[in-house]
Amino acid sequence: MAEELKKVTKSGKAAEPQKTSAKKAPAKKTTAKKEVVKKERETVFVSDADMFVFGQGSHYDIYKKLGAHPSIENGVEGTYFAVWAPSAQGVSVVGTFNSWNTETHKMEKIGEIGIFKIFIPGVGAGELYKYYIITPSGEGIYKADPFANYAELRPGTASITYDLSTISWSDDKWMTDRVNKNYFTSPLAIYECHLGSWMKHPDGTEDGFYTYREFADRIVDYMKELPYTHIELMGIAEHPFDGSWGYQVTGYFAPTSRYGTPEDFAYLVNKLHKNGIGIILDWVPAHFPRDAFGLAEFDGTCLYEHPDKRLGEHPDWGTKIFNYQKNEVRNFLIANALYWLKEFHIDGLRVDAVASMLYLDYGKQDGQWVANKYGGNENLDAIEFFKHLNSVIKGMNIGAITIAEESTAWPKVTAAPEDGGLGFTFKWNMGWMHDFCDYMKLDPYFRKNNHNKMTFAMSYNCSEKYIMPLSHDEVVHLKCSMVNKMPGYMVDKYANLRVGYTFMFGHAGKKLLFMGQEFGQEREWSEKRELDWFLLGNDLNKGMQDYMKELLTIYRKNPALYELDDSWDGFEWVNANDADRSTYSFIRKSKDGKNNVLVVLNMTPIARDDYYVGVTKKGTYTLLLNSDEKRFGGNGGELPAKCQAIEMECDGKPYAIKFNLPAYGACMYKF
Repeated sequence: MAEELKKVTKSGKAAEPQKTSAKKAPAKKTTAKKEVVKKERETVFVSDADMFVFGQGSHYDIYKKLGAHPSIENGVEGTYFAVWAPSAQGVSVVGTFNSWNTETHKMEKIGEIGIFKIFIPGVGAGELYKYYIITPSGEGIYKADPFANYAELRPGTASITYDLSTISWSDDKWMTDRVNKNYFTSPLAIYECHLGSWMKHPDGTEDGFYTYREFADRIVDYMKELPYTHIELMGIAEHPFDGSWGYQVTGYFAPTSRYGTPEDFAYLVNKLHKNGIGIILDWVPAHFPRDAFGLAEFDGTCLYEHPDKRLGEHPDWGTKIFNYQKNEVRNFLIANALYWLKEFHIDGLRVDAVASMLYLDYGKQDGQWVANKYGGNENLDAIEFFKHLNSVIKGMNIGAITIAEESTAWPKVTAAPEDGGLGFTFKWNMGWMHDFCDYMKLDPYFRKNNHNKMTFAMSYNCSEKYIMPLSHDEVVHLKCSMVNKMPGYMVDKYANLRVGYTFMFGHAGKKLLFMGQEFGQEREWSEKRELDWFLLGNDLNKGMQDYMKELLTIYRKNPALYELDDSWDGFEWVNANDADRSTYSFIRKSKDGKNNVLVVLNMTPIARDDYYVGVTKKGTYTLLLNSDEKRFGGNGGELPAKCQAIEMECDGKPYAIKFNLPAYGACMYKF
């Protein structure tokens, strides 16, 4: 698999760095051939109505008016520039088209809201530019365009003019189908991925980045082998520092130029959709970096951030907090979310650091935060922002989802705003993740005293619509890779991980795994290097990858494992209390009561011969999965292909089946 994935496309090239010069930025060349139908150019302008609705915080297409857009005036083609900078004394557009001269193209201020605009004839796609802003104090500062669709490759910081109208799509069936998709009753298995370090290009370039197009070809092939339903990409919005993993954004409307153009990114999305794979993006409305060319003190004042440092800065992260009190700032963020969902056909947004937005004292000491008007620590403006965001996305009926990374017990994260909720589609179950990791890294001798860590999540499972994440955050900063969290010799570590993943995929809730976890990546993840694909030459790693393929296939084929994730109608403990032997057994149920799945897990290195497990029905129980098979890296412990239930009381059930449960063994039976 690894060698197949390493094959180079016909072009044989990875993304080339943009030249940081005062000349037109060349468009990236690709091998893809397509017929571009030139659309008739429209005149772009900001109307009084645009300014009014933007000021109200509800201009959801404002990205089509602010920024740089191809336009035509008096029969002449060029680019229309517009920027919101209400406190600026003056604004000019500078770029490769005017040799960065601050006097050549001064912008006109229109309306009371503080928008500056200019039409520049002859300026087309591929020009580097910035805004030169005269602040209230008279200082001149250079800023990248907050609404730019494309940006210069770091360390360059200029925006680049781009024509999104040249992008063509052929994923109509996917987009039509997703409008009516019920994600709650469908399988959802997400492959979290960092494009720049998933695999490095063999051409020896410094960064080794694959282009969006090259990555598309490889990831589609890979995800056909390991049938995840969706891929979640980190770090797609433009950001200056690789080590931030994309969580300190400077170009909210620009797919990062590390891997190509916006059109190249659209190719990736289009290809995923045409192959039946959804795409989710990390989205960061919680904070932004202090970089001088970015949003911080954009017009010489705290325009996007709150002016009170106690409300406008994260002391631990060294970043700025958006001012959710301001209509235009909320509008900027909501329009940005819709931009990705509508213009790039993204299927969902995983919203980063939600807890940091909800709590005014998040990561702060006494004296570093300000209570709300009721004296509490809840950020009332952020709460209203989330309700507005999720209501708009749902109300537009585009079939996209929002996922909250919320690490506390905040109530009703996935409840509807009209019911007092925040309106998210799903929430990451961080409590389950911590309990799971804490339990699985224990020596088996101590697991019996921590048995409830694996059962506790079901006690609150119905409170939200959950996704169970084992994300990038669990395999960095000396936390060890997933396989090296496990106890024992190397063969035991892999056996532990197989049984742990079986518990995860059997448990109620949707699923997310970070890249590399599917084959037992042994080193911690680093954005600087690719995954250790060479490990697939080892039997244990290849066995782990084959096991995940089997587990994902079983998950997707059996509705009992996903149809009723948030209800006790879909889950029943058989034995949740066998702490002394550290075994667990439970049943996942389908809506129609047919083809239910029994899951049995042994969390110790001691085989349990003649193991009886209680069952609810007579009949035949058919083996779906045995984690101890040699092809998966196991010891070859055999389980009966079919078990006939016998009438006897066991585990509080009227019937039982019997088999030899292997050490560190996991199995699934369908009935």
